[in-house]
Amino acid sequence: MKILKNIDLETVLSMAELVSYQPGQIVSRTLVQNNAVSITLFAFDADEEISAHESKGDALVYILDGSASVTIGDKVHSLTGGQTIVMPAGIPHAVQAPAPFKMLLVVVFPKE
Repeated sequence: MKILKNIDLETVLSMAELVSYQPGQIVSRTLVQNNAVSITLFAFDADEEISAHESKGDALVYILDGSASVTIGDKVHSLTGGQTIVMPAGIPHAVQAPAPFKMLLVVVFPKE
């Protein structure tokens, strides 16, 4: 059974090249989605955002390219390529693109 999807196995890949920028859009590519973990690549065009919401799992954001604004609770964090931050479960968070950027999002859910 293949757990990872939308990605070639046993192939050297550039994560940032697996998702492409599209004008005026947020593009996503899901690699894993199950009850334990979600792994998704995103490409945000400038001025696009995912508005404030909460997750049942801890969400790790890793910036692959560009820069992002990540709000956790009332605090705004500016991240650039190579940086990461964890948005804790149960705390409202949002992601905004002051300029185009790509990120890897890994959400780890608690055991049911």
